[in-house]
Amino acid sequence: MSKVEIDALTAEFFGSFDNRGGRPADVARLRRLLLPGAVIVVTAPAFTVYTVDEFIGPREQLLSDGRLVEFSEWETAERTEIVGDLASRFGEYRKSGILNGEPYEGSGTKTIQFVRTPEGWRIAAFSWFDQP
Repeated sequence: MSKVEIDALTAEFFGSFDNRGGRPADVARLRRLLLPGAVIVVTAPAFTVYTVDEFIGPREQLLSDGRLVEFSEWETAERTEIVGDLASRFGEYRKSGILNGEPYEGSGTKTIQFVRTPEGWRIAAFSWFDQP
């Protein structure tokens, strides 16, 4: 059951950024999916460490102000290892949308660390890099 729950949590994570068809992205739901003190790191193009709020704020803005529309990202491959109440997922993803009126596509790699809490699985940390 844990793998099914982690798959669903991961799909909900990626779905948080989806604003296709004019619907608003629900980036704020990440506050429910992540632990309050989760660590978020991007390694490329520029190494940055974020708190949950530092990560969510700019993405809410970008996905709601008309600069990035018809956006979605999705996992294309993954490996998940679960040991007791800990899990780690290493995955490849793709993304596409329209950024500032121009087609936008990309891909990258994400690693997500999960912990099982009394309320269920949550994301404790994630890191990613985008392919150049």
